[in-house]
Amino acid sequence: MSSTQGNGKHWESLESVGISRKELAMAEALQMEYDALSRLRHDKEENRTKRNTDPSLIGLDEPVLDFYSKPAGRQKDLKLLRGLSGSDPTLNYNSLSPQEGLPNHSTSQGSQPGPDPWPKGSLAGDYLYIFDSSDGGLSFSPRPGDIDDSSKKLSPPPLPPRVSIWDTPPLPPRKGPPSSSKISQPNDINTFPLVEQPPGKLLGQQILEEEKPRGGGTGHLLGSVDYDGINDAITRLNLKSTYDAEMVRDATRGWKEGRAPLDFSKDIPGKPVARSKTMPPQVPPRTYVSRCASRKTAIPGKNHRISAASVVSRPHAFVNGHELFEVSEERDEEVAAFCHMLDILRSGSNIQDYFLTGYVWSAVTPSPEHLGDAVNLKVTVLCDSLQEPLTFTCNCSSTVDLLIYQTLCYTHDELRGVDVADFVLKPCGLEEFLQNKHALGSHEYIQYCRKFDIDIRLQLMEQKSVRSDLARTVNDDQSPSTLNYLIHLQERPVKQTISRQALSLLFDTYHNEVDAFLLADGDFPVKADRVVQSVKAICNALAAVETPEITSALNQLPPCPSRVQPKIQKDPAVLAVRENREKVMEALTAAILDLVELYCSTFNADFQTAVHGSHKHDLVQEACHFSGPLAFTVYATHRIPITWAASYEDFYLSCSLSHGGKELCSPLQTRRAHFSKYLFHLIIWDQRICFPVQVNRLPRETLLCATLYALPIPPPGSSSEATKQRRVPEALGWVTTPLFNFRHVLTCGRKLLGLWPATQENSSARWSTPNFHQPDSVILQIDFPTSAFDIKFTSPSGDKFSPCYEFSSLREEDQHVLKDIMQKESLYWLTDADKKRLWEKRYYCHSEVSSLPLVLASAPSWEWACLPDIYALLKQWTRMNHQDALGLLHATFPDQEVRRMAVQWIGSLSDAELLDYLPQLVQALKYECYLDSPLVRFLLKRAVSDLRVTHYFFWLLKDGLKDSQFSIRYQYLLAALLCCCGKGLREEFNRQCWLVNTLAKLAQQVRDASPSTRQGILRTGLEDVKQFFALNGSCRLPLSPSLLVKGIVPRDCSYFNSNAVPLKLSFQNVDPLGENIRVIFKCGDDLRQDMLTLQMIRIMNKIWVQEGLDMRMVIFRCFSTGRGRGMVEMIPNAETLRKIQVEHGVTGSFKDRPLADWLQKHNPGEDEYEKAVENFIYSCAGCCVATYVLGICDRHNDNIMLKTTGHMFHIDFGRFLGHAQMFGNIKRDRAPFVFTSDMAYVINGGDKPSSRFHDFVDLCCQAYNLIRKHTHLFLNLLGLMLSCGIPELSDLEDLKYVYDALRPQDTEANATTYFTRLIESSLGSVATKLNFFIHNLAQMKFTGSDDQLTLSFAPRTYTLQRSGRISDVFLSRQEKVFHPNKTYIYVIKVMRENAHEATYIQRTFEEFQELHSKLRLLFPSSLLPSLISLFSSGTVPFLFLLGHCLTDEPPCFPIPPQCDLVYTFFHPLPRDEKAVGTSPAPKSSDGSWVDPVGKVGGEVKLSISYKNNKLFIMVMHIRGLQLLQDGNDPDPYVKIYLLPDPHKTTKKKTKVARKTCNPTYNEMLVYDGIPKGDLQQRELQLSVLSEQGFWENVLLGEVHIRLRELDLAQEKTGWFALGSRSQETS
Repeated sequence: MSSTQGNGKHWESLESVGISRKELAMAEALQMEYDALSRLRHDKEENRTKRNTDPSLIGLDEPVLDFYSKPAGRQKDLKLLRGLSGSDPTLNYNSLSPQEGLPNHSTSQGSQPGPDPWPKGSLAGDYLYIFDSSDGGLSFSPRPGDIDDSSKKLSPPPLPPRVSIWDTPPLPPRKGPPSSSKISQPNDINTFPLVEQPPGKLLGQQILEEEKPRGGGTGHLLGSVDYDGINDAITRLNLKSTYDAEMVRDATRGWKEGRAPLDFSKDIPGKPVARSKTMPPQVPPRTYVSRCASRKTAIPGKNHRISAASVVSRPHAFVNGHELFEVSEERDEEVAAFCHMLDILRSGSNIQDYFLTGYVWSAVTPSPEHLGDAVNLKVTVLCDSLQEPLTFTCNCSSTVDLLIYQTLCYTHDELRGVDVADFVLKPCGLEEFLQNKHALGSHEYIQYCRKFDIDIRLQLMEQKSVRSDLARTVNDDQSPSTLNYLIHLQERPVKQTISRQALSLLFDTYHNEVDAFLLADGDFPVKADRVVQSVKAICNALAAVETPEITSALNQLPPCPSRVQPKIQKDPAVLAVRENREKVMEALTAAILDLVELYCSTFNADFQTAVHGSHKHDLVQEACHFSGPLAFTVYATHRIPITWAASYEDFYLSCSLSHGGKELCSPLQTRRAHFSKYLFHLIIWDQRICFPVQVNRLPRETLLCATLYALPIPPPGSSSEATKQRRVPEALGWVTTPLFNFRHVLTCGRKLLGLWPATQENSSARWSTPNFHQPDSVILQIDFPTSAFDIKFTSPSGDKFSPCYEFSSLREEDQHVLKDIMQKESLYWLTDADKKRLWEKRYYCHSEVSSLPLVLASAPSWEWACLPDIYALLKQWTRMNHQDALGLLHATFPDQEVRRMAVQWIGSLSDAELLDYLPQLVQALKYECYLDSPLVRFLLKRAVSDLRVTHYFFWLLKDGLKDSQFSIRYQYLLAALLCCCGKGLREEFNRQCWLVNTLAKLAQQVRDASPSTRQGILRTGLEDVKQFFALNGSCRLPLSPSLLVKGIVPRDCSYFNSNAVPLKLSFQNVDPLGENIRVIFKCGDDLRQDMLTLQMIRIMNKIWVQEGLDMRMVIFRCFSTGRGRGMVEMIPNAETLRKIQVEHGVTGSFKDRPLADWLQKHNPGEDEYEKAVENFIYSCAGCCVATYVLGICDRHNDNIMLKTTGHMFHIDFGRFLGHAQMFGNIKRDRAPFVFTSDMAYVINGGDKPSSRFHDFVDLCCQAYNLIRKHTHLFLNLLGLMLSCGIPELSDLEDLKYVYDALRPQDTEANATTYFTRLIESSLGSVATKLNFFIHNLAQMKFTGSDDQLTLSFAPRTYTLQRSGRISDVFLSRQEKVFHPNKTYIYVIKVMRENAHEATYIQRTFEEFQELHSKLRLLFPSSLLPSLISLFSSGTVPFLFLLGHCLTDEPPCFPIPPQCDLVYTFFHPLPRDEKAVGTSPAPKSSDGSWVDPVGKVGGEVKLSISYKNNKLFIMVMHIRGLQLLQDGNDPDPYVKIYLLPDPHKTTKKKTKVARKTCNPTYNEMLVYDGIPKGDLQQRELQLSVLSEQGFWENVLLGEVHIRLRELDLAQEKTGWFALGSRSQETS
């Protein structure tokens, strides 16, 4: 045992594991009493005989605490332990066997110390923080004294001292102190003997406290044990679900004072059980042999255990609890088979170089754009052997190893013995490596650098010098796949199962009472009542289940107050006969044993009955030949909340059968029943349910769903019959269970099923496991019929022949119908008629590969007889791409063969593509019928082979543990992943979870604090983070395994003044060549929705790039590390639109220039600005499309950001899929998406539309149509997430929003027109600007008074010390310019002290106005004259005022000298240096990448096509129209005729665009019924006119197009010049 003094310091370490003091107190007290009472039943000789003849299933002399660090030869012999009541077995780390070389802690201090009882790298260290509780945070705060400077390893937490009762027969008191060095320890399930006891050496009857005084010497002697107190304490500790806080405090105080944990002589009140509002049944007093008397002197019949074997031979061995129960390791057959699968999977890895398994490889996404031969890269390579870096110009398609070879030519004089494969290239600042055999341009890191014009800096490293802490070892792969230990280290919502020792003690009590009842000569009711009490205690511990056999056996006992008796009168004389009492007890005991075995199999307990029958049968009958109906008996519901008795009546159960969400028959209901009270409250139906479905008609994945209903009791005073008739039944709970198990055998025997509350019911939760996590869950008992043989579902093989016909061979009408059905893109909107038509024509659909999910969803039945046809169709189907195959993993397709084929098709995914779809694949695991499946194997295999997949798979599974309905499955899968990934990666995950918990605790403290104290709390909490890195050295961030940090930078850390108060953190990069890593840590916000939204945008961006359209999207990392907390990557050099707009005042949201001015400020050069505008146009178009398709709402100017390079992006996706915030009945987001006039101002280069706007609209429509082509992909991905628990993605209506937004039934032309109208609607919406303005006002409360005012046109603030003292300023001249609007520019001469030449600056009137407004914010407006008055007599008075601000002279106005705002105003900008002494030339409204306009009066862009006797003319844009004669902009519209047309019947025209020379229409004009031959004679006349109201419209230009000169077999798109009416242009 631990020799640590009971000073209470150990609590901090133990609580850091997620174990509360309350749990520790209970566990320690229970353990001590189990140790004592289990040994009092045996003497030493009996124990030795027991060990020699009947070894237990798990050896108690060989611990497996350092399982993964053992030599490979011993790992096969190791077995894992389970802790007390499912607790962490590592709590007993100091109870190791002497064979492991552990020290003897009971020796004196001066004795020779043994080896370290906690070897480095043990599992306890590995898993200290992986499975902590996310709600409570982390309370571990290491102290400087706890740090080991040599190893930096975290030492295990000490345990409170445990008082042991040794395994010795009772003896008379001995003289002299007991031996202090030779002490035996109880040999129970949780501990090991520290020191073997010499033969013949016995200890006294008193209990020696194990903890030794510090000075050495003997321990203190405790008094004799109060066994009555022990009985009462054990009853409280085992049977109560809640404990009194006073008891926990007393226990803690006792440990801190070095006393025994619990004072059993003190009666401590307890709280009632929460679920029944009643006290647990009182266990009758037990009689134990006192340690003060020997067995020989014991009085017969008193204080002596009566041997039942002397009375009658029993069918079950009842000697004591240890012989009745034995530990079972992975007793669940499905889990055992799963472990066997893991062994096979891990043994097949065949790894040659284990050190490569520790590399994080850079993600590779090849695309045409990034691999072009014409694209060159400038790459800088650093190497330790070179003083200066090397710079190469490489082709994007060049491989990495070629670059390595070129670098080695500079670093090595001789390359003969150098192997390029021994070297790798690492991006500076990232802990990842480029893949040598792939092209440079295919790496995502290179693509990121190209997108944002970042220098590509790589470091050449030898493989032997790369960190290998994450690499697997041979021992990792050869260790057995045992999941129990890893599962027990995971956090569990409720430690549900009772421990083996506690149940043994309850059975001891039961045996005592049975013996007393059998030997009684009279007073049978009293003895029977004690038996009933002991049975009630056992049943209460076993989930409060009372089986009918127990009820029947208890009914044979005489009436007693402990239970309600049946009305049948029994003859008291019957039990007076001893043989009759024995028969009753035998039946009762057999019923209890059956209940124990049922409990063990249901709750997967860590023990089982010693005598248990095998349920396996040698005889098997195929289900396809079994024509009997499906029938079972619904017996009762147990563990009913007592509150239901006063709230509901007429309970009934509705049972239904389903497959893939489709009902197989009408539901059946039980009769209505009321409460019954025997040992507990329960609802008994005992009714047989027989479905009108034969077993051979059942699909293999059939689910039985049972829903409990009841009628609410009317409130008092409303007992009329009419009120009772209007009552609607309420659903109280539901559960689903498969009819065929993982071996495909039909369920048989008795089953217990925990009901989920009806509030958690949803359409996707029908595949969950029974609810055994919640301690209050109602338990349904169903008895399935048993037989002498197993009914097994055998999968049929597909038909040898399946017809396959050409789609074109169908009638044209059928083709149109089928195409319309397939255009629905998703099975969710198929009607019954659609399904019937699809299934009838399924043999014609092979050419439409993506339609397979629709066809299979139309199958009328999945029974055995239909499977050969379905499987044949599946096998002959053309191989689907992985995007379409995802649709076969939905819950609609539970069939194993279909899912196996889907996994086979997605098996070709690259690692980068797999990461794109990994969240959906993790969710698809919920729809698997069994633990082992092809999808599970696929994910585990890919996770083992790539660390990046392992990293994200771990965090996604860990998040899945919070989903209570599926947490059991995720527990096993997470344990399997940890079993496969190796010790190094387990330790890394441990550090990550520790760091996350530390940050979560800090974030919660900052959030809960008052605003005035937040900064201090943040600084204090950052010390804990620094201490974490002092203990662990380095850690990878959950955002990415490539982000390796070694410390925190407190001076760069702060928090945001928003509702969630997220932390802004800066971590120190491990790589000295990289910059600090800045992240945002949120606590209180569910980031899963942000993760999903960013995932969809990332996939959209990849689709665009693959199609050659780079929308220059900013994709940042975001990851949820638990419910309500997570990390977000910070994008550098970016600002929110609100901060940009408020630089022009609080009304800046209504102005058009803020964004353009801000970009001009950060991009002063002409080329830089043009590049920034181009980036803005592309990224703004991408954001418009993405936010519209995903329905992203709550768009205000604080969650839209702009980089200095012009890239715009959105953040904070708290609302999506159209779930907008409401102001009463008004939606806050009124526009389709955010596109405001200040954004259009940047695009147009002014406030009037330009040809740039045409490019923006074309980009939007092109991007929109590309996404529409992948509608099925987004519906598949979002459909798989319906069960993830995101509130705004929970039903088909949410999915319908995306379907409606993508409009898959529309043609591209119609979709283009549609999105153009959306752009116009968004641009014309005043609500968006008003929303921005309201948000500006709301955020003013968060603005600190010390915030520094800045000028929007100045990139930074300048001071007197920085720029030099200004001696004088003069106005040189002023000019009126058009830029593109009319404005005034003032050229000012600035003189500085000690400067030989003057500088000239250019400032506009608007910039003077901004300076004046900022000065009025700083100083009293009543004393500062208005700008109008200062400028009324010229600019000199204002310059005179500013001049005083530049000197030490007191000005006439109250502005202090040396004002920073004024010095910033007069500091030269880059534009001033380029135009010294000259007037700036006005900037052209069109970019250099737009073709110049001719002199013919403009151009029109048309798209002309011909199909199905229809001529389609899309009028897209017009550019370069002339102004009207009065100088105003025209109101243009387009009118066309199809000549010859003497009667003017072919006239068609577009809408009118207002006040623009560059209108956009995107309108489709259609001529129907025109034969193709007739087109050769036709000519298209297009006129552009300006609407003039009551006057005659003005012709602006005209063009004639001869259709015979166009190849209308393909769509013709281009610009056509507009000329005068006399001109004829083709």
